[in-house]
Amino acid sequence: MTTIDWDAAAQTFDQEPDHGLLDPAVRDAWAGRLESWLPATRGDVLDLGCGTGSLSLLAAGQGHRVTAVDRSPRMAELARAKLAGAGAEVLVGDAARPPVGERSFDVVLARHVVWLLPDPAAALAHWFGLLKPGGRLVLIEGVWGGDGLSATELTGLLRAHTERVHHEDLAPDARLWGKEVDDERYALVARATPPHRHTEVVDVHLILRRGPDVLLARRAGTGYADGLLHMPSGHAEDGEDVREAMIREAAEEIGLRLEPEELRVALVMQHRGPGGGARMGWFFVAEYDPARPPRNAEPEKCSELGWFPLAALPDDMVAYCRAGLDGYRSGEHFMLHWHRDGEPVAYVPGGAGRAVALPAARGAAGRVHHIELWVPDLAEAERGWGWLLERLGHVPYQHWAHGRSWRRGDTYVVLEQSPDLVPGGHDRRRPGLNHLAFHVGDRAALDALTAEAPAYGWRLLFPDRHPYAGGEGHRAAYLEDPAGYEVELVADPGPAA
Repeated sequence: MTTIDWDAAAQTFDQEPDHGLLDPAVRDAWAGRLESWLPATRGDVLDLGCGTGSLSLLAAGQGHRVTAVDRSPRMAELARAKLAGAGAEVLVGDAARPPVGERSFDVVLARHVVWLLPDPAAALAHWFGLLKPGGRLVLIEGVWGGDGLSATELTGLLRAHTERVHHEDLAPDARLWGKEVDDERYALVARATPPHRHTEVVDVHLILRRGPDVLLARRAGTGYADGLLHMPSGHAEDGEDVREAMIREAAEEIGLRLEPEELRVALVMQHRGPGGGARMGWFFVAEYDPARPPRNAEPEKCSELGWFPLAALPDDMVAYCRAGLDGYRSGEHFMLHWHRDGEPVAYVPGGAGRAVALPAARGAAGRVHHIELWVPDLAEAERGWGWLLERLGHVPYQHWAHGRSWRRGDTYVVLEQSPDLVPGGHDRRRPGLNHLAFHVGDRAALDALTAEAPAYGWRLLFPDRHPYAGGEGHRAAYLEDPAGYEVELVADPGPAA
């Protein structure tokens, strides 16, 4: 704060018209108002039509850096004398086009100035251009005996530049004027409209699972990607959160009434289509319920619904959709998918990769990095384990002479027929590894895997107690491969449990 010697100011300017600010009570009233209008932290204030500098002195006294402008050399000289020692700069110039060069300010302040200008609209436009981002105009005006500018008129002029105008009626506060007044007196605080902010469409996509399959819809009659397969999807509307949007879109497109607890977030992907703007996509997973089969509720936009294997998706898909499902299968949670202008909307097999996985910030300590199994026959193990891991969403990762690996997210499983392998088979009942356990989704997914497993060398353990060999309420399949390795496939209990 700058310390102001108000007694000295009063002695120097006791004869000049000062709007009553030499009265301590009036001065305190204006100081309080000004403190509420100016930034709470130190800022740059431009006082236009400053007169003898009364408001400039108050602003400087509250710690602000003040530049004062008046077109009258005599007034500017009086202001310099009043502001001596306050660190303020006083310039002679036109308030409508103040001589401040390329400088910008946190506040442009003007009292009883706008109504005198020959072109108020042009002056206000120029003043807004002097503001820093987030800056404000503080305008004190009124109507006296038919002269002046009403708050309605001035607010109308400001609306061309901002939607944020705060109005304060000053007439009822007699302390500001040293007497009761009955005319219109007011202050308007107009904040600069912030620069246009980047906005994106938010869309939602439903990965509806039926065991190993996923539901896809073929677009028709929309004008975008017609003939290609896509998941049930849509845009979030104003006021909706993404889960609400997904529930609404599922009802509108496939007649499926989902409960919030049925949805799980699978993936978030920022996407840009060819020649278009960016959008943010949320991919949700839900499980198929035979009691609520989906149907084509929008035949004018969809020519067919069908179930397709997630592990062998068709090629005639929207590229964005295909990238989301591929990312979901491989355990990714955050991705970018960016088209270059001119590229096709459709998925291109073997085409240049547009999808980029973004690693999530995770604490590495304590997480499983990889699991390595030494096997006696790599080819046999690859046939059985490769099928199982890929059906569970893992993707081929590493390939070398003695080994293979499959990755899901940042964890991978290794099979290796190492040259250092010692004789003897694996026995899960001896000390060491007993089994690996994997989540498999719902009961339908569990049953599908159990039915397919024998074709890939797996046999079902404890068939007389399947699928509750692990205990009542624990639905799982226990499988053993030809080398004696066991896996436990656990069905999630689902919302009903």
